[in-house]
Amino acid sequence: MTHAIRIHQNGGPDVLRWEALDVPAPGPGEVRLRQTAVGLNYIDVYFRTGLYAAPTLPFTPGLEGAGVVEATGEGVATLKVGDRVAYASAPIGAYAEARLMPADRLVKVPDGISDQQAAAMMLQGMTTQYLVRRTYKVQAGETILVHAAAGGVGLMLCQWAKHLGATVIGTVSSEEKAALARANGCDHPIIYTREDFQARVLEITNGEKVPVVYDSVGVDTFAKSLDCLAPLGMMVLFGQASGPVPPFELGTLAAKGSLFITRPTLFSYTAKREDLVTTANELFDVVGKGVVKIAVNQTYALADAAQAHRDLEARKTTGSTVLTV
Repeated sequence: MTHAIRIHQNGGPDVLRWEALDVPAPGPGEVRLRQTAVGLNYIDVYFRTGLYAAPTLPFTPGLEGAGVVEATGEGVATLKVGDRVAYASAPIGAYAEARLMPADRLVKVPDGISDQQAAAMMLQGMTTQYLVRRTYKVQAGETILVHAAAGGVGLMLCQWAKHLGATVIGTVSSEEKAALARANGCDHPIIYTREDFQARVLEITNGEKVPVVYDSVGVDTFAKSLDCLAPLGMMVLFGQASGPVPPFELGTLAAKGSLFITRPTLFSYTAKREDLVTTANELFDVVGKGVVKIAVNQTYALADAAQAHRDLEARKTTGSTVLTV
């Protein structure tokens, strides 16, 4: 008998319950994973509240974790008992001491990267990889705008973009977060609680604006973000921490300079096994070389997931947060 966080109805953090749960032997193509660390991500809040629909009720939330293979099912040839592995993938169910996972959704964790680092970096790190290397390929000499620059993805994105030779503008909510963003490659932190970020972007770029905006905030930043884009610029909306963006007239994109907009997800970018492996390996490479440093700034016991959710939604966290098992 193991334990897991279970959700029986959608709602606030109090719906997260610590319950006993049986984990059966793995079936064909599956492994049983004894988890050591679980990543906390804003998408977990979306599933908890019902913004994203879970397959069933009750369910165990979470899409990211790391641990050790305990058993393998029929047909699993790429993994063996004792392998250290990590994932950032459906099916949901990461908030558990042990679980079953499809073997083809797991990647081996290289030596030199801890389980906590792996759990903290898979979803946010692979998101960062596709954002700067595939959705919009950041080039040396460009100036880009990153919202929530002191968050988990934000800090990684600032570091990676800076490594690629970009100048990074980032929005944050406080002096403390501005200092953190600056220490991680953000050239121009903007404290949006006291400055108009759109006006500052125009000032920093001498009116040229930016070719891309990476926005995980949503409704609160969307309209002004469009006005930060140069003609033919791309709006990359990859989250909605402040709420979903309402429908808007597509002609607006034409009026503002033939802009592009995309709403990408990691799961689309890693749906193919070869893309998953390539994405993970490039992430492991930059982390191993010290190009991107993984900041696990908060840890909570898995049983205390409700408090972790409260702090995440209150914007009390910075960098990455891990639930320890």
